[in-house]
Amino acid sequence: MNTRAPRLPSLNALRVFHTVVRHRSFRSAADELLVSPQAVSQQIKLLEDTLGLELFERKGRAIEPNEQAILLSHFIQAGFDEIAEGVRRVTKVGHRNRINVNASPYFATRYLLDRIARFREILPGADLRLTTMVDLPDFIADDVDVAIQWGFGGWKPYDQTLLLRDLKVICCTPEFGVRLNSPADLLEVPLLHPVLSDTLWANVLRHLGVEPRNSPHDLRFQDAATMRRATLAGLGVGLISTIDAAEDLKIGKLVAPFGLEVMAGMPEAEIPGFYLVLPKSHRRVRPVSAFCAWVASEDWERPETKGA
Repeated sequence: MNTRAPRLPSLNALRVFHTVVRHRSFRSAADELLVSPQAVSQQIKLLEDTLGLELFERKGRAIEPNEQAILLSHFIQAGFDEIAEGVRRVTKVGHRNRINVNASPYFATRYLLDRIARFREILPGADLRLTTMVDLPDFIADDVDVAIQWGFGGWKPYDQTLLLRDLKVICCTPEFGVRLNSPADLLEVPLLHPVLSDTLWANVLRHLGVEPRNSPHDLRFQDAATMRRATLAGLGVGLISTIDAAEDLKIGKLVAPFGLEVMAGMPEAEIPGFYLVLPKSHRRVRPVSAFCAWVASEDWERPETKGA
């Protein structure tokens, strides 16, 4: 019985492979690595020969990584993260005080900014740099240490911690409201969708006993604030976060024709939320670890009192 571990490919072949996967092109990978396309092709062949399997589907000049290649690229990325962390530690770069945080624009403005002074008290010397981006950032290319992301989880292979469920309310202008006597009437009006989720409205409709269908009149929006403004402008029916819905319902700009608890009883996997997301290796940087511990300790469900 042969119990020997498989022969590991060269680090250079793995680096070339990872670059090709990112670019989906030998030529673009060669341009980044400052080598010829032939050299890239040679390294890929060497890697495939070492592993005993093909990694790309070649369609003329176009290439696509197959299932094995995609799986391998995730592990290589994790390995490079670990190597980078080791380099930072031995060169003392890991003792930096900078923390690059990217947060969902909605979470940043509604929750994070009002509380960030508390973290300043915990780590007063931290060089905290906050950016906002709707999509999950590329932690390496965008130079991000930790992200707070809206969605449903499942961002492998990163660490993920749910901070807050983003429960939604079906809202519309009073003029739209008179047309909605039952959930089935939602199929007859424009629905406002978040770009980050193709399933949110469909899941809500099914929860209300209505089979969804695509409509050419539906609109999609990149962020929650724009969807809220579109709902207020009467462009359609929106799924508005409860904290925003409460404000607009109170002053009568919007109505909630099916009540405030439309998501009650939905499976948790179908309810979006805000997650703390980061590569595992980033937790080894002390300021980043301190920020993550603070974020996880905050009660984001509790409304923040201004001036407190």
